[in-house]
Amino acid sequence: MATSKLQALWNHPAGPKTIHFWAPTFKWGISIANIADFQKPPETLSYPQQIVITGTGLVWSRYSTVITPKNWNLFSVSLGMAVTGIYQLARKIKHDYAFEADPIVAKK
Repeated sequence: MATSKLQALWNHPAGPKTIHFWAPTFKWGISIANIADFQKPPETLSYPQQIVITGTGLVWSRYSTVITPKNWNLFSVSLGMAVTGIYQLARKIKHDYAFEADPIVAKK
């Protein structure tokens, strides 16, 4: 039974014999790098970079479900990119706008 499942994966149109498998697999490096950046201070994050990572993740997540054959490897990596990008954007926005300066207190 395991042999037949491996055979099916190997011969799948988006299987390891095609670029449709390897391109998304190597794309995980972007998500892993973004996860590593969770330890960085939010002021070092870049809005343009995180917007692009998030947008790319959302667009390709949708695309991977409407193409034939469905590419679940592409879907999972794109969803990972979108989630890590959204998290990083939330950190940056929270840092830049929620904790600006101490509020000015009016003197009596």
